[in-house]
Amino acid sequence: MSVAGSPVPELAADAAACAERLREADRVLLASHIDADGITSAAVATSALARAGIDHEVVFEKQLDEASVAGIAARDYDTVLFTDFGSGQLDVIAAHEAAGDFTPVIADHHQPADAETEFHLNPLLVGLDGSSELSGAGASYVLARALEPDGGDNRDLAALAVVGAVGDMQDGDDGLTGANEGIVAEAVEAGVLETRTDLALYGRQTRPLPKLLEYSTDAGIPGVSNDEAGAISFLSGLDLQLKQGGDWRRWVDLDDEERRTLVSALMQRAVSSGVPADRVNDLIGTSYTLVGEERGTELRDVSEFSTLLNATARYERGDVGLAVCLGDRDDALAEARRLLRNHRRNLSEGLQWVKTEGVTHEDHLQWFDAGTRIRETIVGIVAGMAVGSPAVDSSKPIVAFAEKNDEELKVSARGSHRLVRQGLDLSTVMRKASRSVGGDGGGHDVAAGATIPTGERRGFLTAADELVGEQLG
Repeated sequence: MSVAGSPVPELAADAAACAERLREADRVLLASHIDADGITSAAVATSALARAGIDHEVVFEKQLDEASVAGIAARDYDTVLFTDFGSGQLDVIAAHEAAGDFTPVIADHHQPADAETEFHLNPLLVGLDGSSELSGAGASYVLARALEPDGGDNRDLAALAVVGAVGDMQDGDDGLTGANEGIVAEAVEAGVLETRTDLALYGRQTRPLPKLLEYSTDAGIPGVSNDEAGAISFLSGLDLQLKQGGDWRRWVDLDDEERRTLVSALMQRAVSSGVPADRVNDLIGTSYTLVGEERGTELRDVSEFSTLLNATARYERGDVGLAVCLGDRDDALAEARRLLRNHRRNLSEGLQWVKTEGVTHEDHLQWFDAGTRIRETIVGIVAGMAVGSPAVDSSKPIVAFAEKNDEELKVSARGSHRLVRQGLDLSTVMRKASRSVGGDGGGHDVAAGATIPTGERRGFLTAADELVGEQLG
């Protein structure tokens, strides 16, 4: 057990203060961001509040702005718990606090705005990196541990915090690091999570072996990645039983010896094909398995679980994702799977559109405007997928636009961890460039977003390009 019973000792005091305020409340409104990290944040927090006997209601918001915070205030709760957002909108929230509308309690990991509030749990306030060391769900989990009633144990909720961290792209080349490691350790101690060194390809639980390799676009293995016939031919050359009962086996169906055979052959193919050494090494990584979930389902693997939640969030069905997180394996899971199928189809079509239409290059960034062709809730994911494809220049961040409504454009920016190491901070770029044209934005160094007035695209791009140029020198 960590110091003072907290998985992140640096946040123990802030968590205790936030927990005490929540216990004093007659009832609490829990408002959370609507993405994989936000949904798991809400699931962790609502479970902890329920176990502590605290009356509460859950609502989701795509973003916090003056209108949405005013709507939250109008619900007439004396205490509002914000999870996976709130820090970046602290100036707006603090104004409502000063007016006596509600007392805010914030468990977030985004860059705080220039304002203060008493009950604020954020890794950035104690010198931890909110982009890579602790997610919104992680912050909610630290709070959940502080909310434990006498004799209670909320460590089982650590599994959802790990899902949130992976959904927030915090599992880099070395898996989850920093403050996240304490949460992973508690999940393992609680018997809800298993970690192992494994093949670092998405779809280990659910994808048939040929699809697992065909879709391994990040690895970029010639004759295998993005090549259905090539993937089948590669597998057929191995001494493996590839089918069972007429169906292709999956990675999860292989025993340890079969897995070693496949990994060895895959790495040999990569090396002989001239794949750079760092990309070859990236074929192996840390996997996180939810041991209580059914083997061979998307809920068993943390990466696939987070994708399922994203599919509910991007179509404004956070209630469905929340129900799945809370254990509904019937109607909610069936609806989540339907949304996931639709989500994958839309992503595929969106990426194909970008490849066909191409991108426009500025001096320091590249961009595309999808208009209404790509849904504004998924345009950032499409941009991220494009970063890993030959369609874009990997030496520049990409900015994507989509129509939000008649008056506003949604802006999503994606970079790479390599560019971040060189100085890129898209959170700063999005915030400053959007505010320069009457919008607002923020996020993380590697992925961020904004909303701007419809007619301000060129002004925004000019400001963003200049900021990226300054950061990358």
